[in-house]
Amino acid sequence: MRFITEPGSHDLTYSDVFMVPNRSAVASRFDVDLSSVDGTGTTIPIIASNMTAVSGRRMAETIARRGGMAILPQDIPVPVVAQTIEWIKERHPVVETPLKLSVRDTVLQAIHLMPRRVHGCAVLLDDGKFAGIVSQDSLQGVDQFTSLADVMEQPQVTFDIAEFNDVDNRRNLFDKLEDARLDYAPVLSGAEVVGCVTRASILRSTIYSPALDARGKLRVGAALGVNGDVVARAQALAAAGADVLVLDTAHGHQEKMIEALTAVKAEDLGLPLVAGNVVTGEGTRDLIEAGADIVKVGVGPGAMCTTRMMTAVGRPQLSAVLECAQAATELGKHVWADGGVKYPRDVALALAAGASQVMIGSWFAGTHESPGDMLVDEKGQRYKESFGMASARAVANRTRNESPFDRARKALFEEGISSGRMFVDPQNPGVEDLIDSITSGVRSSCTYAGARSLPEFAERAVVGVQSAAGYDEGQPRLQSW
Repeated sequence: MRFITEPGSHDLTYSDVFMVPNRSAVASRFDVDLSSVDGTGTTIPIIASNMTAVSGRRMAETIARRGGMAILPQDIPVPVVAQTIEWIKERHPVVETPLKLSVRDTVLQAIHLMPRRVHGCAVLLDDGKFAGIVSQDSLQGVDQFTSLADVMEQPQVTFDIAEFNDVDNRRNLFDKLEDARLDYAPVLSGAEVVGCVTRASILRSTIYSPALDARGKLRVGAALGVNGDVVARAQALAAAGADVLVLDTAHGHQEKMIEALTAVKAEDLGLPLVAGNVVTGEGTRDLIEAGADIVKVGVGPGAMCTTRMMTAVGRPQLSAVLECAQAATELGKHVWADGGVKYPRDVALALAAGASQVMIGSWFAGTHESPGDMLVDEKGQRYKESFGMASARAVANRTRNESPFDRARKALFEEGISSGRMFVDPQNPGVEDLIDSITSGVRSSCTYAGARSLPEFAERAVVGVQSAAGYDEGQPRLQSW
């Protein structure tokens, strides 16, 4: 990245800058390769943050299927993380995991589960074999204790899993649903249900390449803190099948982090090690020298974080990413931009500043795939609760095995919001909808810069500093002024 005008003496965040177009030979956004070059194996530069309200198994499988990766939070017990990783590794890399119910279940049970899927459909099983489907429409005006066998539908279209082996054949599968005016179909292997698809998911499978490990399984990362037996937890997470380890603490440039990172690196677990968070080149260099392959950048930019208001500590995110990425590049390593993104333009600017990936937290919390329950406010708007990982709520989760006295002491010191409402966008209710929007914007940014890859983008991007009025000028208007 270079500046078209002098950046000035103060630090900058994403809203402070704009990007100008270059002469470009990149004719189509599909000519842009969004694969990462940091050794994590992702095909799009998007990481779901290691927040309890963001990254669970549904988020992890969905993001990996589209080429990104989720990081499982550090406050989950290792046996549960191991079970989650095993579940994710068993998911199909192309078709979605279906919601399964029995024909003997009731309409009430289905009503409680249906909001977990954007498409609002489930497959029905009879003694483990495919029997039919049920949709939210078929549940309307029916007694809630009615058996699902009585409202079951027989789908006009089903697919065999073998039909998805050929990418070129997926256009025909899309056309079958389109011709039948359907938006959902079960995927079978004989009488066994192995997945489901929608028109959108078939279309996406022709655009995105899943993030797969050497065995062809979906990738997922796992986080650990710097307290306790860090080496034992790192070994356990590696043995469980994690593809990336993230050593995470709010203040990453501290001796305890360096000691923990050095100890984990000495184990030579064969996995990329991510460590953070920092906001300076010095912090980046120290963590890389201690063993980090990737440094996580960002203190205080997250929507659920109160660190800057409580402590005044932090740094505007664009300047932090730019300085840390330059320091990492000099040492042959990489950085992830963690937090502060609200729009696709912010993701593009983080990548232009040199980040190899962008971590997203609260933006993804308000989707069907995040772990929280779907709630409805007094106005009828759907939302999910999110909370910061330094909040009293998160601290309580991490310290649940400590004494009541120690837990009470630690609860006094919080730097995060314990309950925030992340509203579900009716137009983009799923994380895949957001991924579509983000990658579309980033691909277009690359074409404007004349870049066919992310390293080229970071090299060719040209930005300038703008006023608040300049930023406001670029926003669309939903009504006349």
